[in-house]
Amino acid sequence: MSSIVVQAFVTLDGVSQAPGGSDEDLDGGFPYGGWQMDFDRAASERADAAEENPVAEWEERTEALLLGRTTYELFASSWGVWDESAPGFQGELTRRYNRIPKYVASHTLTELPWKNSRLLRPDVPTAVAELREQPGGEIRVWGSTQLIRTLAEHDLVDEYRLMVYPLVLGTGKRLFSDGFPVSRLALAESRALPSGVLVNVYRRAVEA
Repeated sequence: MSSIVVQAFVTLDGVSQAPGGSDEDLDGGFPYGGWQMDFDRAASERADAAEENPVAEWEERTEALLLGRTTYELFASSWGVWDESAPGFQGELTRRYNRIPKYVASHTLTELPWKNSRLLRPDVPTAVAELREQPGGEIRVWGSTQLIRTLAEHDLVDEYRLMVYPLVLGTGKRLFSDGFPVSRLALAESRALPSGVLVNVYRRAVEA
């Protein structure tokens, strides 16, 4: 059996929109695109900034990607075209992302240019449930807040891995928006990085 694992960068007020770039997601006129990168650059100037990178560790377990349309198009135009021979983590992750299957939830896309991509439709929850029942490892969900909400509505998320940044933006798309389905979770891990980022891992709570 595989597991559906959501990974996200979020602020203290739960915003997960456009952490990696100013033009990543402009919906609603969001003015703070790239907030994670801005914070990381500032943190890197600290004398004690030699912190662990949990994402590198997590991505070693990724056996497939599950993405909504917007995140898929963003990833296809970055990881899908970047140089696999690039040094360090970027090259390593580019090679991995090109190799593994990509499952895409979209009602509008008809062609998927990134190799090893497959369109899930029309019944995404059923398709994801079938993927989850197959032998394998972690199916990784990045971004894709609408997809995550749909998965939560059908109890298909096994784990949330959140990197919580000590920022309050006051606006933007939230990972857990109003009306998000009730989800009972158990804290499996929590640790603070030297930068002040808090790494929290939550799994589905086991009922007594």
